[in-house]
Amino acid sequence: MKRLLSVILCLICAVAAMGQTKETYPFVERDSTLFLDVHRPALPRADKAAVVSVFGGGFVVGTRDDKLMQKTAELLTERGFTVICIDYRLGLKDKAKVKENSGLLKLDKLFQYCIDIAVEDCSAAIAWICDHQADLDIDTSKIVLTGCSAGAITVLDMDYCRANGLAQASALPKGWKPAAVIPYAGGVMCRKCELKYNTPPAPTMLMHGTEDKIVAYKSFGLPFHPKLHGSNNVAKAMKKQGIPHWIVRFKGIGHEVASWLPGSVDLFCGFVEQALSGRVTNLDATMTDSKLQPTEWTKMGLKDIYKIPSN
Repeated sequence: MKRLLSVILCLICAVAAMGQTKETYPFVERDSTLFLDVHRPALPRADKAAVVSVFGGGFVVGTRDDKLMQKTAELLTERGFTVICIDYRLGLKDKAKVKENSGLLKLDKLFQYCIDIAVEDCSAAIAWICDHQADLDIDTSKIVLTGCSAGAITVLDMDYCRANGLAQASALPKGWKPAAVIPYAGGVMCRKCELKYNTPPAPTMLMHGTEDKIVAYKSFGLPFHPKLHGSNNVAKAMKKQGIPHWIVRFKGIGHEVASWLPGSVDLFCGFVEQALSGRVTNLDATMTDSKLQPTEWTKMGLKDIYKIPSN
């Protein structure tokens, strides 16, 4: 009997996997058309929850259909989510701009520009999704935002801009709020000296390595200037304001956390279920995972990645 049930379960899983579909739509015109991919599950959740997933690549490279995005879509559609992977403009794709802005002050401004346009594009994608919710068969009050590296910065910063009424997120539908935000090695570009939320952010689970030199675990930037605050500082700001959140810290680990979503699907879904049910919880945890092995690129710093001159 157990063997028969196992065979039936395997067949159901196989049919579900075969039934997954992908559709591509344009959502906004910039210098060129930006697109999004809609991955539909074979067995949708009853609550019609969806995940918007944003790729990483340092605002230099990356695509909405790279291997990590495809794996993310595969794993989450298996859990019944509609998964939407989006384009956004890559502000550092022109490497000449990096060389021209190699001083730290100029580089600060360039990073702010990259993040701002990525947030604008992500906001435009959400607006398009909300306009087409009936066709997509999703509940737009139950959209979870996730991303890795530059994508993690984008989703975390977009919710910060939304909560503070900043222009970068002005394309978002009035009153819309994500059901949850789950960034893997992300941060917030704070345009003022103090990182503060004027209205509550969405339920947020932060993931970050304490030795991350690509997206700073604490902060990157000059004193008294806009700076990028990593997960450690975002968690501090949330704690100071009494905002519930989760932070999962990986001691001694670098930027490899950015690609950890496939290894953390159960944790991801557990947090989403709590957020969707309205439960309010706090967590500050230290995590280890033998699958998080450093690679040559995850050990790099910003100077190595962007080829910034030392002088």
